[in-house]
Amino acid sequence: MPGPGAELEQEQRLVEEAQRGNLDAMRPLLERYAPPLYGTVILPRLGDAATAEDVLRDTLATAVEKINRFTWQGKTIYPWLRQIAINKVYDVHRASKRSRRLADALAQELPSETDPEASPDAMMMAEEERTSHRGRIELALGELPDRYRTAIQLRLIEELSREECARRLEVTVGTFDVLLHRAVRAFRKKFGDRADVPDPRP
Repeated sequence: MPGPGAELEQEQRLVEEAQRGNLDAMRPLLERYAPPLYGTVILPRLGDAATAEDVLRDTLATAVEKINRFTWQGKTIYPWLRQIAINKVYDVHRASKRSRRLADALAQELPSETDPEASPDAMMMAEEERTSHRGRIELALGELPDRYRTAIQLRLIEELSREECARRLEVTVGTFDVLLHRAVRAFRKKFGDRADVPDPRP
């Protein structure tokens, strides 16, 4: 059985071969390091096996794609792979956080019959209702055109000014107002709520 030094030399040869264009040379390295990446880096940070498996696949694919960016420094490639995996995990958390914020904001856009002066029990029920909506909200958002989703996120989540939203979408302020109005209307249609949603136009 080869010692640590021989294993490192073999790893270096495989990396250099991959960097010369033979990407199949990466296979033994990825097979060696996939289990610790999954078990000690990805899964503990996500807690969901299915998502962790997706992140592992994405990590390995990115490693193959970007192997030419790796510089051999006499040490195993594992720390480089580990950093890619951590970056992927953070991407998942950021996406999840944005999704929750978007759902929360749109939940506030949904109509409620609860009077602002209602009892604490009624207000609690309204909050529970908004919480139950969030899953449906995320599904409805996923069915919207990208431009509508972007308009909703810029204005309702990031709370950018109308002028800045228009600039980012490369339209006039008036056009953005119409776009946002149509986006919220389309969201309501997808969501399936027939009550009136407050008009987002100024």
